[in-house]
Amino acid sequence: MLNVHKLGFSVGGFELQDISLRVEPREYFVLMGATGSGKSLLIKSVCGLLRSKTGRIMIDGRDVTDLPPRLRSVGYVPQDSCLMPHLNVLRNVTFALEVAGKSKATAANEIKHVVDSLGIESLLDRSPVNLSGGERQKVALARALASKPKLLLLDEPVSALDEPTRREICAVLYRVQREFGVATIHVCHSRQEAAAVHDRLGVMSQGRLVQAGTLDELTENPADQAVRRLLCPPISETI
Repeated sequence: MLNVHKLGFSVGGFELQDISLRVEPREYFVLMGATGSGKSLLIKSVCGLLRSKTGRIMIDGRDVTDLPPRLRSVGYVPQDSCLMPHLNVLRNVTFALEVAGKSKATAANEIKHVVDSLGIESLLDRSPVNLSGGERQKVALARALASKPKLLLLDEPVSALDEPTRREICAVLYRVQREFGVATIHVCHSRQEAAAVHDRLGVMSQGRLVQAGTLDELTENPADQAVRRLLCPPISETI
């Protein structure tokens, strides 16, 4: 579903260097790394918010390297959710569909399955300002899924939540990803969080993707100290 080939670019004095990554259809891929390792920069490049200097990005067999974000068929959930405070929840979720020219009624009908799956029907008339952290992330996820993307990008989606809510939202993310079957990259730096949702995972360090594979592969044979610090000793499969 996603094929990143020898991607590279620089932001200030930081460089992403020669990154190649494959994410398969319906796969839940977790991208890990210490703060400043480049994982958020990588997914911003994949969704088109940052333009790469070198390399290619293919989504579902289509070269999207030079396309704007709206043409990449990517759903993106930033860390702070970025909901629009002047719109209610319903209008936040349907916003991209309305921008694409669909009527409010048509857009509301098309998001019904997503709304029901995430259990946010009771929130639709409310302002995002009055939502809890967990509710905001559910709404942000609904907005990302509303346009039926081929790839879902989650940038530290539970890092700002308390522990009970983090557990709840991780369970929601895993269930919804399986239900909708959308290939997903989930950025985090928590090994417990990764264990709760992943099919495979990759570890970034200093702008490079140093290793990718299953949790067992990386914990049993870490490629370097960055992988060892994040994943060893072996961890529980649940959080």
